[in-house]
Formats: sequence, C-alpha cells, structure tokens
Amino acid sequence: MSSRQGGKLKPLKQPKKQQKELDDDDLAFKQKQKEEAAAKKAAIDKLKGKK
Repeated sequence: MSSRQGGKLKPLKQPKKQQKELDDDDLAFKQKQKEEAAAKKAAIDKLKGKK
C-alpha cells in the first residue's frame, strides 16, 4: 500500500534576506544603472520610430 499524501506540496520557506545598508557608492552605482537603462530604452524607442 502506498502512503502518498494527496494534494500539492508546499515549497520550503526561504529565510528572509538581511536588509543591507547602502553606502554612497552603492547609491551612485544604482543611480548610474537606472540612467543607463533609461537611455538605452530611449535609444531603442527612437530606432523603432516611437516618440
């Protein structure tokens, strides 16, 4: 006889990640990445002919 339980198994819970503190270098890097992503998106839109 099988002892299988019916139903969907719940995934194991991941431990919560520690909130790390961002220093000035991290904030500057994130800002730079955000600006680069916006510029890249604008360039792609310009190539596609969108306004």
